[in-house]
Amino acid sequence: MPITVIIVNWNGGDLLLDCLKHLQDQSSPADSILLMDNGSTDGSGEKAALIPGITVHFLNENFGFAKANNLALEHCQTKWVALLNPDALADKEWLAQLRLAIQSAPSNIASFGSQQRSLSDPEKLDGIGDSYHLSGLVWRTGYGKKIADFQLEGTPEIFSPCACAAVYNLKVLQQVGGFDEDFFCYVEDVDLGFRLQLHNYLACYVPNAIVYHAGSASTGGQHSDFSIYHGHRNLVWAFVKNMPPVLFWILLPLHILLNIISIAYFWRKGKARIIIKAKRDALFGLTNMWKKRQTIHSQRKASVFKIFTLLNKQVLLKK
Repeated sequence: MPITVIIVNWNGGDLLLDCLKHLQDQSSPADSILLMDNGSTDGSGEKAALIPGITVHFLNENFGFAKANNLALEHCQTKWVALLNPDALADKEWLAQLRLAIQSAPSNIASFGSQQRSLSDPEKLDGIGDSYHLSGLVWRTGYGKKIADFQLEGTPEIFSPCACAAVYNLKVLQQVGGFDEDFFCYVEDVDLGFRLQLHNYLACYVPNAIVYHAGSASTGGQHSDFSIYHGHRNLVWAFVKNMPPVLFWILLPLHILLNIISIAYFWRKGKARIIIKAKRDALFGLTNMWKKRQTIHSQRKASVFKIFTLLNKQVLLKK
């Protein structure tokens, strides 16, 4: 099963080189490894270009995760493409396990997620895929849980894979329009996963496809201004674009409440300026997102009931 691995790099440093080494040590190697360097200034792209078997495209500026991946897809010739973050170290059986899952899965499964473990604490999960709550909040399922206490057997369906370490059917990815480049980064993989679900394509996670993830290594951490801005702006856009009409109007008050709570939370954390900017820019972008919504739902194949069953309905938002 031919697979191209795509890595989008921005100042990945030594972690990127370690990532590439782990890729080269795979028991079932990638057919090609494509590195998209988003205008890095730390020399990591140039160092990667010296490694045999790595094709590097220098983009000269930071186009963001979404656009860089879309540009990479134009160079892919394999049926399947795997995305891997530069701060994720793949177990030597990672690609072999993904290939086994693809070969045994029905054709309507278009994406597969990995078992992500914390690089700093390998006994804990970094996630097994993304959950999408009724309110529009998203999180990585199992994040921070002890692996010994978490059920990892089987190949369960997930809402969407985390694009830190996931594999997608290239043709299907192109069919739904790839990543939304307006998102730049953060939540763009959930947005893509939502659109795949709306087209009746399923997602599963592969428990034996293991990577060790540092997490937000080049963007300053989960609560950096960069992460807060893009994550909380894009939460609004993903909900507006993708939530089916009936559910949209029923759940809109809950989504508004989520945004109010988010503003209050980050205000108390001393992040008032950045969270207000995120929500303001989300509102400014609603006209554009509503146009995209009309196109998306004119092509929707999944029933409203099917989407509703996929939404996380926890009263207390626990991961």
